Amino acid sequence: MPPKQRIAVTLPGGPHVQDSIDRVKWAEANGYDDAWFGDGGAPDALTTAGILAAHTDRLRIGVAVTPVYTRTPAVLAATANALGQALPGRFVMGLGASSQNMMDGWSGVKLEKPVTRVKETAIMVKSMLAGEKSDFDLETLNSHNYRQMPLEQPVPVYIAALRPKMIEMAAEIGDGVVFNLWPMGALEKMVEHVYIGAAKAGKKGEDVEIVNRHMVLVTDDKESAYARFRAGFAPYYATPVYNAFLAWAGYEEEAATIREGWAERDREKTGGAITDKLINEIGIIGTEEECRERLQWCAKTGIHTHIIAPLGGATPEETMRTFEAFTPDKLKL
Repeated sequence: MPPKQRIAVTLPGGPHVQDSIDRVKWAEANGYDDAWFGDGGAPDALTTAGILAAHTDRLRIGVAVTPVYTRTPAVLAATANALGQALPGRFVMGLGASSQNMMDGWSGVKLEKPVTRVKETAIMVKSMLAGEKSDFDLETLNSHNYRQMPLEQPVPVYIAALRPKMIEMAAEIGDGVVFNLWPMGALEKMVEHVYIGAAKAGKKGEDVEIVNRHMVLVTDDKESAYARFRAGFAPYYATPVYNAFLAWAGYEEEAATIREGWAERDREKTGGAITDKLINEIGIIGTEEECRERLQWCAKTGIHTHIIAPLGGATPEETMRTFEAFTPDKLKL
């Protein structure tokens, strides 16, 4: 059965755990379906998810996504087990490769063979969550004789993906797929690869949930929002993972300019490649009605779960205006 349409707030809500508690309480009271973490740093997403169990009754809590290089499969499975008990039927474990900046730079861990590493981690975690004794000697990972109690309501494992190989693997191996930061022209072919991967596992593509983190700002001042998007995401698209994705999505010239500008430490050149047109292809910026229309297009084109992520630097007033635009009484999907 095709997944239902769901609207989610993004987490963490701020640098303090209480910020996330306050956000999920508001979201639950205002009809949101989900709350999804971006696991980038402090406060730790998996730890905070457990804390939120005491403050929510209905919301599904997801992590989009935990990097597979910073925790072993056994640790991931054990953590998911605890969160599955705290949030029975309401927790989703998201796995992904992350980026060179976060792995090589922050964690001192080499981001190598990402498709293989994510696939092997997902296979092992799903097996461990099912209560099977580990017996793995894979290309990038191994584990023997680990076993844990299976849960009555299994924790689903979703996989983050951008380009064809990872998307197809995510749909084949995972229980759902997580997208992020695509230009509009790329979405249809990304969804096509979900269907291809699902078919390899004997699944229907339309039954695979696709989660997406939308970069949104409801505002009357688009120029200011464009400047913030440019400042925040030009460095993001300079990373090898997202630069290659942007080129694959059809923006080869822009990707090359970003790459060159970053290497030359030319901030103006790097940011200049992120044109207003490209920002409008990736971000959702505008009035309430404009942003809702865009989300409706995303839903019709294949996205099921919509994470509303206000642009970095948004004021508390801008953030609330953005979240309030997507409550169920105002948005019909």
